[in-house]
Amino acid sequence: MQENVSFFLNNIKENSNLNAFNFVFDDCIEQTSSIEQKIKNGSAGKLAGMVIAVKDVLAINQKPLTCSSNILRDFISIYTATAIQKLIDEDAIIIGKTNCDEFAMGSSNENSAFGTVLNPVDTSRVPGGSSGGSAAAVAADLCDASIGTDTGGSIRQPAAFCGIYGLKPTYGRVSRYGLTAFASSFDTVGPFARNVDDIALVLSVISGYDENDSTSFKTDVPNFVTNLHSRKKLRIGLPKEYFAEGLNEEIRNAIFEKVEFLKEQGFEIYEIELPHTEYSIATYYILTTAEASSNLARFDGVRYGFRSKEDNNLLNMYVNSRSEGFGSEVKRRIMLGTYVLSSGYYDAYYRKAQKVRRLLKQDFDKAFEKVDLILTPTTPTTAFKIGEKTSDPLEMYLGDIYTTSANLAGIPGINIPIGKDMQGLPIGMQVMSRQFDELSLLQFSQIFDR
Repeated sequence: MQENVSFFLNNIKENSNLNAFNFVFDDCIEQTSSIEQKIKNGSAGKLAGMVIAVKDVLAINQKPLTCSSNILRDFISIYTATAIQKLIDEDAIIIGKTNCDEFAMGSSNENSAFGTVLNPVDTSRVPGGSSGGSAAAVAADLCDASIGTDTGGSIRQPAAFCGIYGLKPTYGRVSRYGLTAFASSFDTVGPFARNVDDIALVLSVISGYDENDSTSFKTDVPNFVTNLHSRKKLRIGLPKEYFAEGLNEEIRNAIFEKVEFLKEQGFEIYEIELPHTEYSIATYYILTTAEASSNLARFDGVRYGFRSKEDNNLLNMYVNSRSEGFGSEVKRRIMLGTYVLSSGYYDAYYRKAQKVRRLLKQDFDKAFEKVDLILTPTTPTTAFKIGEKTSDPLEMYLGDIYTTSANLAGIPGINIPIGKDMQGLPIGMQVMSRQFDELSLLQFSQIFDR
């Protein structure tokens, strides 16, 4: 076990150019002796010795919690997030905190105060975001698995760009306690791994009700590991809206090649409709920026975090601390959110977007009356070059066009790596299921893992 941890620590140093980690916990190797003793005693946890990296938006007691932002660069957490504590309780070894887009706001991991994360498949390209560091760490073999968060695709999209598995659970399946909030009604915590077995194992540990999270759902957690290899003939839906203009042809062809394989395996394939899909991006960016405007109001330079030295009066302290502490993307989203919540615009934007969110959810409910799973692309393109979209925020936002709907509807989704394009860049396929039916996603994914 010590050799395993040493291997990963050495790999992290050798691949420091990827910038996947904000902080590496070199002292984690000291935990191996006690865990090895537990294994000998037969008292070890489910994850004994598994080396896991954690996105730097989740709290770990007495460790940095920066959210990859200057406003929290020197902040040390005073408690541990529920999901991370569950990993620790099962004897996982936390190797470090991974880089991400600032406050999880971004689709490329270029918005970090700690610098851009590079895609280990092609270092001239982005790893995706916002959980780019977590995805890159797994893809580059810097850990066994990692934890990310997904507000609009921030697990599935980087998993697709880096060629690994990434699961966004149902909203309420995994506790958000200890997660620094971006958009509270969207944020979810989930795992990355190189295979489905590890995804199932980590998910089985972090899932479950938590009284510290008011949105945590009281429902049974299936035995994802034991039931993983059960095979069911599921009905698969292909929403025509997800295969329309704008989808890279190589991604389209790779997915339909897998669809033909599924037909040969006896799966029933149906074309379905999700008619309000075209409104998902607009709805998502109205609602999430509104929630971000509210959530990030707590970072004001008063109680914790960065405080500007130009604070000769209270107003200047607020303005300067936030102007100097937040990056440009975070400030953009705060301003957008404040605008849609402002007097005279609340009904026109925020209230209307809430109504459309309900329509999107109803689209999925209706579709799941006919099919068990919905199969789509994860991203419209493969990983793009660093700097390619930074000057055009709208084009960057449209990269989430296939992933935001699952967050709006609160349903689970997984990225399955299904091959590479002509440039050797990974292609991802997204599969979504009914609320709290992650088991079907995992069982289905296992077909491709094998």
